[in-house]
Amino acid sequence: MNQNRRIVVTSLAAAAMSAGLPLPALAQKKIVLGFSQIGAESEWRTANTESIKSAAKEQGIDLKFSDAQQKQENQIKAIRSFIAQKVDVIAFSPVVESGWGTVLREAKAAKIPVILTDRAVNEKDESLWVTFMGSDFVEEGRKAGRWLLENYKATGDVNIVELQGTVGSAPAIDRKKGFEEIIKAQPRFKIIRSQTGDFTRAKGKEVMEAFLKAEGKKINVLYAHNDDMAIGAIQAIEEAGLKPAKDIIIISIDAVKGAFEAMMAGKLNVSIECSPLLGPQLMQAVKDLKAGKTLPKRIVTEESIFPMDVAAKEFPKRKY
Repeated sequence: MNQNRRIVVTSLAAAAMSAGLPLPALAQKKIVLGFSQIGAESEWRTANTESIKSAAKEQGIDLKFSDAQQKQENQIKAIRSFIAQKVDVIAFSPVVESGWGTVLREAKAAKIPVILTDRAVNEKDESLWVTFMGSDFVEEGRKAGRWLLENYKATGDVNIVELQGTVGSAPAIDRKKGFEEIIKAQPRFKIIRSQTGDFTRAKGKEVMEAFLKAEGKKINVLYAHNDDMAIGAIQAIEEAGLKPAKDIIIISIDAVKGAFEAMMAGKLNVSIECSPLLGPQLMQAVKDLKAGKTLPKRIVTEESIFPMDVAAKEFPKRKY
C-alpha cells in the first residue's frame, strides 16, 4: 500500500470510529478459520462438510478447508499448515482419538485456539483445545440399547452382531460402550460377532456377508454404528434370502435421509439421530473466541430417536 492510500485508509477508520460507525470494509480483516475434515466416508460426513462451508460463507469467515481422506497423517499435516499460515482459529474432526498431543501443543505455542468438532481426542491436557462441540456418542449407544430392550418382544437368547465404526475413532469406541452398558442389564442379549465396517456402505455389506456365513439364521439383531454400514448390511441380508427389519432387527445411528428411505421401505427398524449440521454453531463459536468470550468446554447437540413408524412423517423435514 502506498503512503497516500495508507493515510486515506487511516483517516477513514478514524472518522468512522469517532462517529460511532463500523469500520469501512477495506479496513476490516476477515476471521480466518482452518478446518480439517476427516473425509467423505458417508452421507453424514458430506452433510457436515456442506454445513460448515455454507455457514462460513454466510458468516463472512474465510475458511481454509482440508480433506484428510480418512488419514490422521493428512490431518496433522493440515493443522501444521494452518499454524504456518497463522490462521485465527483451527477446528477439526479427528479421525481417531489418540496421537494429537504434539501438533496440539504446536498450535497452543502459536497461540491459535483449537475447537474439536464431532469427535473428541484422548489427551490428558485439556488446555490444548478450547471446546469440544458435537454429539454425546455414549448416549447414542445407550439410546440404541434402550430401544432394543424396550422393543424386542420374543423370548429366549437374543444374538446380536455389531458393525463398528473406524477402529480407534471416538464414535466407534463410545457407541459400543453405551450400547453394552445398557444391554448387560439383560444377559439374554448377547453380542456374538463384532467387527469394524469403517463407517462405509461397501465395508458394511462385506462384513455382514461374513457374519451371515458364520452365524446364518442365528442372528436376531444387527447394531450398526452408522446408517451407511446398516444400508450396506441390508443388501447382504436380502442377498442371503432374509428379510431385513423382520428376520433381523436393525438398529443404526445418524438418521440420514438414506436411513429414512430404508425405514419407509420397511427394511430398517430405528435410527438414532446424530446431527451433522454443526456449521452455524461452529461459526458462532469462532466469532465468540475472536470477541474474547470464554466458551463452555463441552457443547452438546440435541438429538432424537426415529423408529420406522414415524419415518414417512419425518422424512420431508430432513435436511441431510
